[in-house]
Amino acid sequence: MARHTATASRSFLLVAGLLLIAATLRGPVTGVAPVLDLLRSHLGLSPTDAGLLTTLPLVAFAAISPFAALFARKYGIERCLFGALLLIAAGVVVRSTGTVVGLYLGTAIVGTGIALGNVLLPGLIKRDFPSRVPVITSVCAVTMGVAAAMVSMSVVPLADVFGWRIALGMVIVFPLAAIAVWIFAVGGRTVPLKGTPLKGVPITETPVKGSAPVHGGGVWRSMIAWQVTLFMGANSTLYYIMVAWLPTILTNAGFTPAAAGSIHGVMQLSCAVPGLVLSLVVGRLKDQRLIAAGTGFMLGVSLLGLLFAPAWALLWSVLFGFGSGAAIILALMFMSMRARDVHQSAALSGMAQCIGYLLAACGPTLAGKAHDITGNWHIPLAIGVVLSVLMALFGSLAGRSRHIGTSLAASGR
Repeated sequence: MARHTATASRSFLLVAGLLLIAATLRGPVTGVAPVLDLLRSHLGLSPTDAGLLTTLPLVAFAAISPFAALFARKYGIERCLFGALLLIAAGVVVRSTGTVVGLYLGTAIVGTGIALGNVLLPGLIKRDFPSRVPVITSVCAVTMGVAAAMVSMSVVPLADVFGWRIALGMVIVFPLAAIAVWIFAVGGRTVPLKGTPLKGVPITETPVKGSAPVHGGGVWRSMIAWQVTLFMGANSTLYYIMVAWLPTILTNAGFTPAAAGSIHGVMQLSCAVPGLVLSLVVGRLKDQRLIAAGTGFMLGVSLLGLLFAPAWALLWSVLFGFGSGAAIILALMFMSMRARDVHQSAALSGMAQCIGYLLAACGPTLAGKAHDITGNWHIPLAIGVVLSVLMALFGSLAGRSRHIGTSLAASGR
């Protein structure tokens, strides 16, 4: 009885740790956009310099993601996630020092930590909860969205009262809470540095060992892997364009900065809503083609709405958040569902996030340049509509019930 209670407690702590890690993986980045104009005025940043604050984490995501599985293979998933949380916390502190150098250096450090967490979380879910991948992934996605919404909606009021440094620094509560729970979740004070699996929890081995090649073998040659990657990349590009520029789009349309920040937060909160129902829906479907394609069309409709009826921005932001949130959850699910084992899951996660975030890193900058050239947001939004159609196409392909093959011939099924 005591052993069963201890096992249940450890399992609960593991889930709590996963959720707190998920809460840390979005807010530190998305909370910058609502105070971007404030940062520009206080630090004398040009529009391009300010846009780099949103792009820099995405570059870090792309650069670090391919190596995350290698780090987990060598040091263990638990230890790497613990290190990722430390990096995020350290980056938040450096970013809040009040200097331009600290702002950019801290942002890069935050991006590095989040990149590790982004890649390793799906692999950990695949390993520890193989029969509950859709449910655990959805709950983590809900947590990401709620945390990001809280940050986006509170950062402007906090900046008005305490200044932008404290407003951006308050997000440190998420990694600190995750660190505290993760220490206990993995079995004791020394476990995060040992990589020892939890007692009583059905875990194989913490370091990702085995015969699978370090870089995932045929994953980079698999058609289904590329379809998952491009589906995620298109969604991430559109999502981070909106994260970076939605407040500016809205203020240009006549909204106050506080109202724009609130709508920005509502968009983040809407990203969490699909997680409440998507796991139940996915479990009943033979494949996910229609629902994945539908997310792309939802994004297209919302962008058209912002283009032609900006007064209804709240509705379009909710629609965009719902569609993008569903796509994020599906992409995370695909990283586990399209893989045959934890090795392929980690490799696919690294591939999809490397290419996906490399594409996403270009989005905010190119959208800002298009705005500077044309003087309005018509062209960026129209291009976004086209990209959403491509996203629907890739989603319909990635949603097929296929697995990555063990050979080049099998991988293109």
